[in-house]
Amino acid sequence: MELLKLATEWAKAEAFSTRFFIFFAILFLIASIGFWQLGKTDLAKAYIIPTLVAGLLLMTIGLGLFYTNKSRITQFEKAFNTDASAFYQSEIERSESTLKEYTVVFKVIPILIIVAALIILFISTPTWRAIGITTIAMLIVILLVDGTAHSRIEAYHKELKLVDIKNEIKK
Repeated sequence: MELLKLATEWAKAEAFSTRFFIFFAILFLIASIGFWQLGKTDLAKAYIIPTLVAGLLLMTIGLGLFYTNKSRITQFEKAFNTDASAFYQSEIERSESTLKEYTVVFKVIPILIIVAALIILFISTPTWRAIGITTIAMLIVILLVDGTAHSRIEAYHKELKLVDIKNEIKK
């Protein structure tokens, strides 16, 4: 039961964490509406579409991850009760795979931030500046939320390895 509890607590923490994507998405969408309604300068008007797109992307990420992690909670219990050993192995493999994906994320996103910063430096049109700045803001949000998710999956993976699966099967 320790294994099931561990997996369920991880999934609940992930579901909670993904709400931050939704929170920031709402902020970006409010910003887009604000620029649309109140923007007087060319730069302010240029932010309308980029902040709308960033808000929609973050909302999609947030809702998708929220429902995925919510459904995992019931799937975990079903999989554990069906075959605890197979569930344990699949969670070890899934957590290892996810950790490898984060390695890529933490290399690619900083590169994208650098590219967006270069766009701001070298292209002085309001639209491209707004795109560059909004992209940086969105990517920072992703790094913030994914940074905590990475720490959580890393801790979860370490705790999984400490579980005595033989005793779990006997229970």
